[in-house]
Amino acid sequence: MKRMFLKLVLFCLCLWRLVGVFGYTARASVSVIKGEAVTLNTRLTQINQGDWIQWWFGKYLIVDTNVTTGSMTVYDDGLDGRFRDRLKLDNQTGSLTITNTTTEHAGRYELQTRPMSKSFYLTLYGELNILKSVSVMEGDSVSLQTNTKLQTENLITWTFGLSETRIAEINKKAGIFDTFDGPDGRFRDRLKLDHQTGSLTITNTRNTHSGLYRITIIRSGTEKTYRFNVTVSARLPVPVFSRIFSSSSSSSSSCSLLCSVVNVSHVTLSWYKGNSLLSSISVSDLSISLSLPLEVEYQDKNSYSCVLNNPISNQTQHLDISQLCHTCSGSTHCCGSTEAVVRLVVTALVGVAAVVVQGCVCWSRRSEVSVSDGGRFSLSTD
Repeated sequence: MKRMFLKLVLFCLCLWRLVGVFGYTARASVSVIKGEAVTLNTRLTQINQGDWIQWWFGKYLIVDTNVTTGSMTVYDDGLDGRFRDRLKLDNQTGSLTITNTTTEHAGRYELQTRPMSKSFYLTLYGELNILKSVSVMEGDSVSLQTNTKLQTENLITWTFGLSETRIAEINKKAGIFDTFDGPDGRFRDRLKLDHQTGSLTITNTRNTHSGLYRITIIRSGTEKTYRFNVTVSARLPVPVFSRIFSSSSSSSSSCSLLCSVVNVSHVTLSWYKGNSLLSSISVSDLSISLSLPLEVEYQDKNSYSCVLNNPISNQTQHLDISQLCHTCSGSTHCCGSTEAVVRLVVTALVGVAAVVVQGCVCWSRRSEVSVSDGGRFSLSTD
């Protein structure tokens, strides 16, 4: 009977230990690229009053907080200062964020709270380097240069967008140099790999090729990652001049002109007098028509030009006043005063409408960003 009792006690102790392990302790593996921030997520929605939170790194206590008293101590100078100014604690969930990670931050982290305990094994890999931003005109080719020479044991992967869609890979030892069509087939027959350097060339570029490109190079167990931010801009049309109306009197003659472009986005339309800017109007995402008025004197000898530009190119049209502006014989106005007023009003409305539409779009985008930030965090978008 005594032996049976001891066995029962041992069984209960083992069962209790198993419940403690499987019921209240969880384990998670987390990986992050060296230099980036990582969050060790508790998955809790709210820390209750009376609870306490402790974060440990190995055998060292790095965060200690009491929800009831509101006290919190962050030991960010511990361990030779490796956590100094790098730890952020979410007071609502207890989650811990480590910023600007280094190899010294890899290891075992343990969360201890009143309701649970959880272990995290943090692994750091590779190095993240932002090489540069690249701009290209639509239809042209662009090369993303690695500035390295491929070794036999290199494994290389090219991805596109924040979703990191694979678009090319290289295994030099196996003789693999493959490219892929990418999202919606947008890269079909447009990608070329340099077999000596691993650089990627995109031919016949389109606006849909704008975005983030990432190359990951693995060699002898080490990993390096580089990023390119590519912007593809549409080719710009040549601005067109038109005359709204002319007027003449015994003292002076003048006319109002319009500089216009159609189906443009991410551009600025400007009037210049010599090298001095007179007026301008810009549009961001929308593909719309833009018009910008100018009034000049018939006898004006200054040089005027209308310039359409985006971040990488421009189109300039020089004004010939004598060709567009001339006095009218037998009439004070080249067009009736009513017609002239109507045209001026329409012109003004066109300009105002463009500005209003652009402002609405910007406001809408800011609203979307704030909502997205509030809901934190959707990393995606090509």
